[in-house]
Amino acid sequence: MKKLVIVESPAKSKTIEKYLGSEYNVVSSKGHIRDLATTGKFGLGVDVENNFKPNYVAIKGKSKDIKNLKKQASGADMVYLATDPDREGEAISWHLYDELGLKDDKYKRVVFNEITKDVVVNAIKNPRTIDYNLVKSQETRRILDRIIGFRLSKLMRSKTGGKSAGRVQSVALKLIVDREREIGKFNPEEYWTITANFKDLNFTADLEKYKTKKIEINNENEADKILKSLDSNFQITSISEKEKNKASKFPFKTSTLQQMASNKLNFSSSKTMKIAQKLYEGIDIGSETVGLITYMRTDSERLSPVFINETFKYIEQNYGKEYIGIVKKAKKTENMQDAHEAIRPTSILRTPASLKKYLTSDEFKLYSLIYFRALAYLMAPAKTLATTIILNNNDYLFKATGSVITFDGYLKVYNAYEDNTDVILPKLTEDAVINTDDITKEQHFTKPPARYTESSLIKELEALGIGRPSTYATIMQTIKDRGYVNLEEKKFIPTEIGIETTDKLQEFFSNIVNVEYTANMESDLDKIADENLDNIKVLQEFYNEFEPLVEKAFKEMEKKQAEPTGEICPECGSNLVIRQGRYGQFTACSNYPNCKYIKKEPQQIIEICDCPKCMGKIIEKKTRKGKVFYGCNNYPKCDYALWYKPTGEKCPDCGELLIQKGKNIVCNSCDYQK
Repeated sequence: MKKLVIVESPAKSKTIEKYLGSEYNVVSSKGHIRDLATTGKFGLGVDVENNFKPNYVAIKGKSKDIKNLKKQASGADMVYLATDPDREGEAISWHLYDELGLKDDKYKRVVFNEITKDVVVNAIKNPRTIDYNLVKSQETRRILDRIIGFRLSKLMRSKTGGKSAGRVQSVALKLIVDREREIGKFNPEEYWTITANFKDLNFTADLEKYKTKKIEINNENEADKILKSLDSNFQITSISEKEKNKASKFPFKTSTLQQMASNKLNFSSSKTMKIAQKLYEGIDIGSETVGLITYMRTDSERLSPVFINETFKYIEQNYGKEYIGIVKKAKKTENMQDAHEAIRPTSILRTPASLKKYLTSDEFKLYSLIYFRALAYLMAPAKTLATTIILNNNDYLFKATGSVITFDGYLKVYNAYEDNTDVILPKLTEDAVINTDDITKEQHFTKPPARYTESSLIKELEALGIGRPSTYATIMQTIKDRGYVNLEEKKFIPTEIGIETTDKLQEFFSNIVNVEYTANMESDLDKIADENLDNIKVLQEFYNEFEPLVEKAFKEMEKKQAEPTGEICPECGSNLVIRQGRYGQFTACSNYPNCKYIKKEPQQIIEICDCPKCMGKIIEKKTRKGKVFYGCNNYPKCDYALWYKPTGEKCPDCGELLIQKGKNIVCNSCDYQK
């Protein structure tokens, strides 16, 4: 019996094929095979007047892949659709089912949260059918994003200096712009603090109250007046000690992984997800190729009972019974999808140290973060002894606090990722008098709210119920790529174009491009997935409200004047101006559409190396969208091309060019790595 398994990525297919044996042929769809066309009304690829019927076409460059998949599917007795375990993966499975012409009795849908032999084999033994509610939810999201993206992006390009707008992207940008305006309006307020420094005893105490009233010092005169009322004698009025438990944090979900990787590893969200994808799909660890972590797009914080039991045994054997913790119950948020687990190692026995030689530096850092977070979650709380000392000086009460870890608990493995500093106070007795003449005043000013970082913006979007685990990295990258924000010291600062785009959208679409509307839409998509809401109704209600606003904006939005270059059009004598197109700025005639002259900018040719296919040269090129690639200068006679920059060296194993991929030099064709 011939069995075909279709997964999304080539890396995953290699790993899984080793698990299933010779009777299974595992191939890759290389992600989505179809998308909405760009034909029909407004180029949406959606028939808005016929229940929003989508018109799907093969993605450019995928026709050959689809042809190969059809050929292999036609010769198989059973086809297993094993795409990712989320809505996007479910939709890809449906597109494969539909495009390949599969019959209901000739296909099975399988899902697995981790790529390990036992889990994959068990998934094949326990298949299901395609969940059409999940497919409808994904399709509805795609149609909404297409309508909003196409209509608003065209509006922005024709009226402003902006390049695009989107359902979630524009709300994220609005948060950044709103925060910048808060900062601009902020008026800092002066305040002062007074501190007693006991150098001989190695501690300090801060002024907190006068008698029973909390003290506020607004200016230097008030501070000086208090200093004159103090002497050098401080009587200890109370010493309190309290033991506290410090609990571990939940294992990672997508948003918290991206936040922590940003804060501790200085990774962008897109970099984090690329590395996590590799760890999930499979790493060659010598004896086998295995997925090292569970699926990395999730908003669940639960762990499987099998992993919990395995980890409890590991903790007892390696740290002792007293380090075993309990399983805490996570709060279920309104928009939370709990289809699969939190992000964790596929086995607690695969320690970071044991895998270090098989991983790149960045892979090792991220795997360690994921591994120790999951391990720490199942360990006992740390115990701290918190000490508070109150000192009286002429009815002015000073406070000193200290904290000492008495049992390290989960910090035994997670201390490197937390900011823990013991503050040890001296052994003192109540009613004792200690002395110091070192009493200082210090001026401060209140600070404005902090600008968003990638980490804090993802946290805010999640708290507001906007976006999904699979979208955060894309949102961050898009607002950077569009030139709507700059990053300074890891903080988002909106550009002039970003502010202008936000203001124009708020002028005409404030009831749609806002937090509440976007969060409610996410909730509606969840209801569609749960079969509690009709997707056509959602689309129709949205479109009835949205399209009249777009038409009004096209008529009434003031158009930004194109910037003159000082040059004259060689064809009609009008001024040349800088215009904003879909793929960036270009220079054209101001007399458009009567004159359609576009200035061709001279391109600097950067030769990289000899072309291995012909006698030409590999040069740096750009796609229409501005993405850099490397191709032969003899195109179209020679179609040799690469996405990564070649080094000019040839692979000793297969003779293909070596390429620079991140920090690694690898072969473009085989598995060779220099």
